[in-house]
Amino acid sequence: MHSDGWRFRSAVPGAAARAMLIGLVALLVITGCSPSDGGEVRADEVGDSDMPAGARVVNVEIQPAAPEPFTDYVRIAGEVEAFHDVTVSAEESGTIAQFAVRKGAWVGQGRLIAKIDDVVLRAQVDEARAVADMAVEQYERQQRLWNEENIGSEIAVLQLESVAEAAKARLAVLEERLERTEIRAPVAGIFDEKHVEVGELVAPGTPIARVVGVRRVKVVGGIPERYALDVGRGDSARITFDVLPNRQFVGTIEFVGTSVNRSNRTIPIEIVLDNRERLVKPQMLANVQVERARLDGVVVVPQDLVLRTEDGYEVFIAATSEGRLHATARSVVLGPSYANRVVVAEGLSIGDSVIVVGHRQVDEGSLIRIVGMPGGSQ
Repeated sequence: MHSDGWRFRSAVPGAAARAMLIGLVALLVITGCSPSDGGEVRADEVGDSDMPAGARVVNVEIQPAAPEPFTDYVRIAGEVEAFHDVTVSAEESGTIAQFAVRKGAWVGQGRLIAKIDDVVLRAQVDEARAVADMAVEQYERQQRLWNEENIGSEIAVLQLESVAEAAKARLAVLEERLERTEIRAPVAGIFDEKHVEVGELVAPGTPIARVVGVRRVKVVGGIPERYALDVGRGDSARITFDVLPNRQFVGTIEFVGTSVNRSNRTIPIEIVLDNRERLVKPQMLANVQVERARLDGVVVVPQDLVLRTEDGYEVFIAATSEGRLHATARSVVLGPSYANRVVVAEGLSIGDSVIVVGHRQVDEGSLIRIVGMPGGSQ
């Protein structure tokens, strides 16, 4: 009884196995004829009476070569620099009395950043002003006496005039020094660094603050010297950053160097970007694509369709010979490439049926069957 039960249970898996085997064979046949990988079949398997019996036929997809525009780019690495990066230094001696803005704040051009204590200097200005006023008054009185009543002498008038001018000059110097106790932003930007604190004694030349202008930034890089004649001021450039994967920026080349860097054989360039959102930071690394040339009416194909040979490169096209479709290799001369697409400068003509699927499964003269096209196979 136990053995009969075992035989009854084993019969069920056997039937299932046969069904699975039949399904697998059917799947392999379908997959072998799939156009997605250029699968090959036999002529009698597809019922094609025009093909020799048992002939190897490769399923392919084609795309007609058509003229289209193409933009060639030179790809280089760059680094971001602030459009303005200024260290503001003291021009007068004294103690820092206060900072008028906090670190990290936006400051406009001419905005007060810090103030040097000016008590002593202001007193000197008041003294110089009083002396200058007195000297001017004496000069004017003596001049009237000389001109109207001929009292005194001309030399006395000239001496008093000289004293008055000297007093006014001294006053002007002290007023200028007093004005310089106010440390102001020379450019608009971010108050990025504070080098001293309130109460510190500073002298002329002591760094006080750093102001970085980032509403516009420069991307600095180097163009290989072989492209020296292809890149110029005013050309457009595309810029991306690894840290900003979803953003692309477009800038304009504002500067092209006149000499080649001896160490790396490149020509320096500067690309200006608008950065009102302040997403781009100084010292960021940039991926730069400089527009080199714009081509119109050229044949462009995906780079993976181009096969390397001992003599150069080739592309397979579909051609008809003796009433049958076969693959033909065309030797091609390549032009510029960008984003996995390449210009075919020579070797393809407008309207050529380029094999875009199955090109790696064919050889020169291989029989082919076009699939995946509107209207069915050919």
